[in-house]
Amino acid sequence: MKVATKAYGLIDVDERQKITFPKGLFGFEAFTDYVILDAERQPFYWLQSLEVEQVAFILINPFLFRPDYELDIDDGELSEIGLSDPEKALIFSIVTIPSDGSPMTANLQGPLIINRETRSGRQAVLADQRWKTKHDIMAELAAARKE
Repeated sequence: MKVATKAYGLIDVDERQKITFPKGLFGFEAFTDYVILDAERQPFYWLQSLEVEQVAFILINPFLFRPDYELDIDDGELSEIGLSDPEKALIFSIVTIPSDGSPMTANLQGPLIINRETRSGRQAVLADQRWKTKHDIMAELAAARKE
């Protein structure tokens, strides 16, 4: 399928890359259909809205820089996307890259959980006080390497 993207213009995307967020994302509830695209720079991905070209998010696997990351999510929330087996989940954090030169951060408090089989997802809110909306990715990578 053809998709108009913020990062790459009009591109061909495999239908299997489509993800539906029935409730949308926080602050973007009206947009429910997205595709996940590889970013030019790994380990990042793009989550591109199919409804509005300018709505796109940079994603990262949070376990890459926080191997101790834990998600305590209510089974009811997971059942909304048909997820009963954690092994079938993809977990991403939304990345913020400030234009003022501040550190790049990831939101570990509001992870995206995607059911690999149904390609349905939701954004959760974690109550664990360790996880904030702004984790400095590079600082935490450096700290993890020292351990």
